Amino acid sequence: MPSPADDALPDSADDVDFRSAMAGVQRRSGSDRIAPLRTPPPPRPRQAEADERAVMAELLEFSMFEPELIESSDTLSYRGPGLQDSVWRKLRRGAYRVRAELDLHGMNRGDAQLAVSMFLAECQSRDVRCVRIIHGKGNRSPNTGPVIKTLLDSWLRRRSDVIAFCSARPHDGGTGAVYVLMRATAASLPGNG
Repeated sequence: MPSPADDALPDSADDVDFRSAMAGVQRRSGSDRIAPLRTPPPPRPRQAEADERAVMAELLEFSMFEPELIESSDTLSYRGPGLQDSVWRKLRRGAYRVRAELDLHGMNRGDAQLAVSMFLAECQSRDVRCVRIIHGKGNRSPNTGPVIKTLLDSWLRRRSDVIAFCSARPHDGGTGAVYVLMRATAASLPGNG
């Protein structure tokens, strides 16, 4: 039913053409909306997925990947109280310059303990902060596992001049060697020189 306002407007040629084209067309009953042909996919947490991809990429990044830490039973690791996270990460990545090295291959228990004690005392007196001790993987040890490696873990933990140690990176000996971070001597601390 046309409203009185519609009659007030003059019909343009386009209006007449449209009305004649629509003659006989009936309005659908019910909703004017057309139902979708398929259901939309369920919502996805895209930001959470992007965050997970970023974490995985970071974990697989070469600088972060530490293959020697996969088999934790083979690695040696000690972190003294109060050691900063950044210092610990840097040691585990082998980022500190190794200033001295001791190789314990072929030594018995007594010789190895004496060599470690003398080596670390010498390093402490020369204010050497990071050293590597090669203990071997114990391939020729009895069925009980690597003897010197196990003893070295105990010896290093008891020393007050050792603040941290961990198994070396593969190119530095892997689980057959450790990086040892030594405490700074009093003379090398700021304000004492």
